[in-house]
Amino acid sequence: MKKMKNWLLSGLLFLVVSTVFSQGKITGVITDGEGFLPGANISIKGTSDGTLTDYNGKFTINTSVKTGQLVITYLGFDSKTVSFTVADGATTDLGAIVLKGNSNELDEIVITSGVVDIAKDRKTPVAVSTIKAAEIQEKLGTLEFPEILKTTPSVYATKGGGGYGDSRINIRGFSQTNVAVMVNGVPINDMENGAVFWSNWAGLSDVTTAMQVQRGLGSSKLAIASVGGTINIMTKSSEKDEGGSVATTFGNANYFKYLATYSTGRMENGFSTSVLFGQTRGDGYVDGTEFRESNYYIGMGYDTKDNKHNFQFSITGAPQWHNQRSASPTIATYLKYGSNGNPATRYNSDWGYLNGEEFNMRRNFYHKPIASINWDYNINETTKLSTVLYGSWGRGGGSNGTGGIRGANFLSNDFRTADGLVDFDKIQAYNSGQTVMINGVAITRTTTGTTGLYENSAYNGATKVPPTAPAGSSPSTSGISRISSFNSHDWYGGVIDLNKKFSKNLTFDIGLDLRTYTGMHYQNVNTLLGGDVYVDTFDVNNPNRTLTGTYPVSPTWNPFQSISSVEKINYYNDGDVNWYGVFTQLEYSQDNLTAFVQGAVSQQGFKRVDYFKYPAGTALADTDFENVLGGNVKGGANYNFTEQHNAYVNAGYYSKQPFFNVVYPNNASIVNPLLVNEKITGVEGGYGFRSRYFNANVNLYYTSWADRFQRNNDNAADNPGGYYDFAGIKEVHTGFEFEGNSKISDKLRINAMFSMGDWEYKGNVLSERFNAQNEPIGGGKPTTLYLDGVKVGDAAQLTASLGATYQVLRGVEIDANYNYNDNVYASISPINFTSPDNKGSLEIPAYGLLDAGFSYTMFVGKDKDKTVFLRLNVNNVMDKVYIAESKTNIFADDNIVPNDPSKGTYSSTGRTYNGVADANQVFFGFGRTWNFSMRYNF
Repeated sequence: MKKMKNWLLSGLLFLVVSTVFSQGKITGVITDGEGFLPGANISIKGTSDGTLTDYNGKFTINTSVKTGQLVITYLGFDSKTVSFTVADGATTDLGAIVLKGNSNELDEIVITSGVVDIAKDRKTPVAVSTIKAAEIQEKLGTLEFPEILKTTPSVYATKGGGGYGDSRINIRGFSQTNVAVMVNGVPINDMENGAVFWSNWAGLSDVTTAMQVQRGLGSSKLAIASVGGTINIMTKSSEKDEGGSVATTFGNANYFKYLATYSTGRMENGFSTSVLFGQTRGDGYVDGTEFRESNYYIGMGYDTKDNKHNFQFSITGAPQWHNQRSASPTIATYLKYGSNGNPATRYNSDWGYLNGEEFNMRRNFYHKPIASINWDYNINETTKLSTVLYGSWGRGGGSNGTGGIRGANFLSNDFRTADGLVDFDKIQAYNSGQTVMINGVAITRTTTGTTGLYENSAYNGATKVPPTAPAGSSPSTSGISRISSFNSHDWYGGVIDLNKKFSKNLTFDIGLDLRTYTGMHYQNVNTLLGGDVYVDTFDVNNPNRTLTGTYPVSPTWNPFQSISSVEKINYYNDGDVNWYGVFTQLEYSQDNLTAFVQGAVSQQGFKRVDYFKYPAGTALADTDFENVLGGNVKGGANYNFTEQHNAYVNAGYYSKQPFFNVVYPNNASIVNPLLVNEKITGVEGGYGFRSRYFNANVNLYYTSWADRFQRNNDNAADNPGGYYDFAGIKEVHTGFEFEGNSKISDKLRINAMFSMGDWEYKGNVLSERFNAQNEPIGGGKPTTLYLDGVKVGDAAQLTASLGATYQVLRGVEIDANYNYNDNVYASISPINFTSPDNKGSLEIPAYGLLDAGFSYTMFVGKDKDKTVFLRLNVNNVMDKVYIAESKTNIFADDNIVPNDPSKGTYSSTGRTYNGVADANQVFFGFGRTWNFSMRYNF
């Protein structure tokens, strides 16, 4: 018996040893012929062995199989099978394996959920561009997330006022409120007004696998408002291969960021987890725009053994605060605080010092996590059910100054230091009863007769009282405070899609899109700046309240924080929006032809609850839902003539429900009696060319948009935080787009883009003006704006770029890209369009910017399977001074004093800068910036 046991143990030991020594190793690098492909899936056919390529496309896989086939799949490329032979204990290096495809195609091999509508090259008939994770990680640096798209045709991305996350993007001349932004198939545009605040999504760039821009109506099956286009953001999956990374980035203006991530990979029990955490801080390029931001992501997944069910849970958020530049100064002001005739492009009129520390009246603070559960159920070989349930909870808002001192608000020159900053110490001293000097006159605040306290309120200083007015003259008792406007929300939704393949060529989708949203809007006080109390007279249910509560201007990490105990001022209302949608799509695909027809119907219900404006319990205090029906129909076809040539066409019509403030105009609870849906008609055609050395796409488009509504900020110094509403807008946008890339050699790659648009208003528009407390200014009567034939502003109608990447040595690359923007028109300033004989929209000077970068990759570790990646980015290399946006339409040949030619024009008196009248309110773009990053991948 003992001998038998020894034989058995010896045999088992032999088998173990044999198995160990029969292990072989296969290595290689996956590329697209131009660069490495990180995250490509490598598996050995017929086994459970598999791995993913690292950040530099390298892979290593152990196997006990001596001969077999590797199956390689990657997002946007055709799968490839490669045969191998490996000896016992040896390593076979397959070298560079090139996958066929291009960066414009995304395949469902990675994005498996059916709720994510991804356009595929030479198949989906839409104009599309895709940015891969590697490019985002390399080139984004300190740029804002939308700016990575600036080399995409018909895209204009700017930094807005320059605060962290305050950038904005236009596609084909349409603002981002009318561009559908989706994360893993979940729409994230605000359900009340369509807004997207990129500061709330600053961390997305760290977890993005790919970002696809579909210009025009797009391929989404949902009834979303993709007027200008759709931005699809696909985040990393919990099923990423085991490993992680740590990274840090630093740059000018004390920018510093660190990041850590780790993934378990898919474990034997089918579970997988991926986590990420990071923090970013800096002083901001623009003066007085300090910021802090954290970023987190948690992803968990589970696959059943029979591969029928796949579950993915993810939650991501980025609690942040950042000081802003909201008021756009005049060019004359930038020049005043500049030197040698050069403007101080970083100048910010919203900030100053308080008790020796940076203080800004305008600060944004928000935390908007989004969580989702995806379930994909492969019912059988022809039927798949995909479901996503999601929730988003936003808490936060933005601060602003309110009140006045002798009729002057905080932006007045009465409270400016010699270098143009707001003198908050003087405001605080006056508020607290100290005597201050204003224009050489000693002024002392008086207390109110009823309380004997220094009371602040929402007085806006419409009529200025001379500083020499006797004590007690109205409004000698008023003061200035910093208050916050909150736009918090609770949002829940779900999308269900059933995909059925009727045959090899015919696929049918039908699904539901359900959402419910409650927006909570109010203001509170965060500092009285030396005052004693705040008096609110706007709550009809509790009039003339004297309040002492103050609240922080920083984000809460608790997304479910209650607001019931907060002392609210000026206004307090909820906006409830319910959405019920049904969508369907039929797709035909055979040989070289792909065609689809899609339709969707949605009903939106709008309800307004006002706690201040109307007596409690009345019908206007709590309205019924106003239900509005809308929908769309669209279709298109793509035909591949050969492997090189293809053409496509699509067309569609949208009946789009208006935003909440159109249903309930003037911030009242009375439904708009002229309520109509917006009407969008789009037609598009394109041609594609593919070859080994050169790829190109050409697109032509036409979009008509009628009966639309728009809200713009009022940039006038006498109405801080105010805005304009425009109604009855019609626009027609037509244009041409070209996008191409070429592989000149194994080391040199070239990319290029050109787009030209013709975007004009058709007909006239009605305009109304409001202050920060949502009160109408000017009697509440609409003003007619004569916009027929005026160019649509706020974006470049001509854009072009040319870029190159050169591999100096293996692991060493340099790249550069030049972007050119022309036909940039100012946004509409209503004061300039009240007459039919206006001069149209002001065109600001064209400009071009050069960006450059350097990358170095080192392979480290015992098996050289880990990497250290170094990257240097320099943006605006030539330090170009340029105007990115103008908020006004004042021409160089306009009279300085309207209707008084004797005072001369701006040009005749030398009051121009680069040909632009210096009275225009503008934002200059950033000068030269740089950042350096280091990443260790393990």
